[in-house]
Amino acid sequence: MLYEQQDILGMEYGRRRQVKRNRRAGVEAETSGKLEIVDLSGMCLDALPKPPMNLANICKLDLSNNNLQNIPESLTARLLNVVTLDVRSNQLKTLPNSIGCLSKLKVLNVSGNLLHSLPRTIENCRSLEEINANFNKLTQLPDTIGFELLNLRKLSINSNKIILLPHSISHLTNLQTLDARLNCLRSLPDDLENLVNLKILNVSQNFQYLTTLPYSIGLLMSLVELDVSYNKITRLPESMGCLKKLQKLSVEGNSLVSPPMDVIEQGLQAVKGYLCGKINGTHKSSSKKNSWLGKLARCGTFNGRNIPIDDREEYMMANYRSFDSSASPGYLTMFSPRRLFSPKSYSSR
Repeated sequence: MLYEQQDILGMEYGRRRQVKRNRRAGVEAETSGKLEIVDLSGMCLDALPKPPMNLANICKLDLSNNNLQNIPESLTARLLNVVTLDVRSNQLKTLPNSIGCLSKLKVLNVSGNLLHSLPRTIENCRSLEEINANFNKLTQLPDTIGFELLNLRKLSINSNKIILLPHSISHLTNLQTLDARLNCLRSLPDDLENLVNLKILNVSQNFQYLTTLPYSIGLLMSLVELDVSYNKITRLPESMGCLKKLQKLSVEGNSLVSPPMDVIEQGLQAVKGYLCGKINGTHKSSSKKNSWLGKLARCGTFNGRNIPIDDREEYMMANYRSFDSSASPGYLTMFSPRRLFSPKSYSSR
């Protein structure tokens, strides 16, 4: 039997009465310990069947891999205890505005649909920790999304048509992963430095659209992985020389002139050393490797005096290990065992 809107009569008497009834049901379900997981995935559903239980008893609802074209407003309004909602791989063009009623929702997966936008009410889901909206037709995010979702840790919006990220995104101080690859991004917000916990940033494959990176990208002091590959970037911000925790950098597919290609081919440490030198005004030639020690010391990213005299030769030669291919344009054969800077030595600090 297809899902039909329930309690229509109750809704006619007034929304407040309905909300109060749902809240009471949610409290009863929680206190009785009878929260349920409902899995209706992969059943080729065109519409939802009539639920056999109180919707307030559901803590996880999986509707993925069906043919759903809409989700009734009255259904989401009653999922008062749902923590995980998975509706990926359907035919959804919109999400119900009542999704804002899900105050306990932590994980929302709407990937693989036909969504052009997310409802503004999503900002009311203040418990959200993860949003996956990959593979849709999104052109933008709600302007105020970052002001309220302060618990958000992972935002995945790759493979859409997003042109700009809202400036409110810089308020997501708990965000650890931002995946915005394969979009139409023309720029990034200027005040990224507020993302103090961001560890992974991927804005690759925006192709001809993304031509510059903001200076603030070098102020992401928790950043471990940065992928800006396959864009139209010609210069990396000099501030990136200060990214002490950065372990993986992908820049292939750009037409970089700063740093030049011969520096990029030497790997991450050489890139950071070059940018540090630009900040300090000490860089003259990327081919003079002996100058890198002084530049890194002045920038505070390296101090050769901390290395015992007996170990300095080992640091420069024997302590070499292969560099991640995604951190350079793929010229692995050009990494020499006699390279001056070792990722292992850097990351151990």
